[in-house]
Amino acid sequence: MYFINQRLFLRLWRVPIMTASHSYQSQVRRPVAVCQDLTVMAALGLGFFTSNLRRHSWSSVAFNLFMLALGVQWAILLDGFLSQFAPGKVVIKLLSIRLATRSAMSVLISVSAVLGKVNLVQLVVMVLVELTVFGTMRMVIYNIFRTDYHMNMMYIHVFAAYFGLTVAWCLPKPLPKGTEDKYQTATSPSLFAMLGTLFLWIFWPTFNSALLTNPIERKNAVFNTYYALAVSAVTAISVSSLAHPRGKINMTYMHNAALAGGVAVSASCHLIPSPWIAMVLGLVAGLISIGGAKCLPVCFNRVLGIHESHNVHYTFGLPGLLGEIAYIVLMALHVVWASSNMIGFQVLLSTGAFSLAMAMSITSGLLTGLLLNLKIWKGPHVAKYFDDQAFWKFPHLAVGF
Repeated sequence: MYFINQRLFLRLWRVPIMTASHSYQSQVRRPVAVCQDLTVMAALGLGFFTSNLRRHSWSSVAFNLFMLALGVQWAILLDGFLSQFAPGKVVIKLLSIRLATRSAMSVLISVSAVLGKVNLVQLVVMVLVELTVFGTMRMVIYNIFRTDYHMNMMYIHVFAAYFGLTVAWCLPKPLPKGTEDKYQTATSPSLFAMLGTLFLWIFWPTFNSALLTNPIERKNAVFNTYYALAVSAVTAISVSSLAHPRGKINMTYMHNAALAGGVAVSASCHLIPSPWIAMVLGLVAGLISIGGAKCLPVCFNRVLGIHESHNVHYTFGLPGLLGEIAYIVLMALHVVWASSNMIGFQVLLSTGAFSLAMAMSITSGLLTGLLLNLKIWKGPHVAKYFDDQAFWKFPHLAVGF
């Protein structure tokens, strides 16, 4: 009887310890899993996302990894310098790595607009300048408008897109003669680019929910992001088929619009109360992305003189603008539902933060573009645009292998 009671006592005594240990392991595993998902998005998703050109696919993947590694290190140091004032040390946590990885993704998005027309040294300059401005913008918005980590980071799409477009505007405006042949897609590179889109599509719910601390908001963010992504993917295939006289699907439209829904709900994914709102945003974002890719290139190339390499405006810029407008509307409705008199103040705060992000993006992009035009960087000759042979020791690339 004594042994039975002792065994029962030991069993009861161990239960809370095992439960606490299990709870501790789950608390540790989730941030680690989130960091892994974000790294897969950045390294594989955005790496292959820009690899659709037949003569500039190797550089897209390798330079993406280089900028990610450099950007994460610089973002961690920068975040420590800006937000931690303890002398002589910077405290690095799992949250620091998450924030740094997401900040580095802003550069990877921006570079999509100029990739193939700049060398590695110019990319290093672009990484350092953009991450510095992006980190400063986040700190200023946090201190002035008192927004949380999630909302600070969700300006990433419009900031990165219009930063990259402004840099592209400063580079040689018309597409140089002799590069038209190299600026073409091929079957295998397009397939790898679509593979990058699939990686981003799969992990985008993690991206939108990574910085949310409330479990209910995190669950809503995951569900609403998936709804929007699913609708935008269906919209991309359907509208692309309808737009073609013979009902054929355009891989470029699919490549751009499949992610538009995830971008459009990034800012407001935790505020959306019903799935149909997320689905409508995914539908509108997909239509805007395809419509922009079909109609706006003439305006951008001829009127504004902007030539972007990988359609960053239609994948991140326009859906990001839609997402910011949707966030402001939902914030206003949330204040109304809460029977508060602060609706005008909340709308003013959200509009002010968004306007500040856009202003800093365009201004810093202009200065960065002018800086990259300096001859000290020895940028690639126009004859070497969109050509891996300028950076890789593979002679067979000269004949378009």
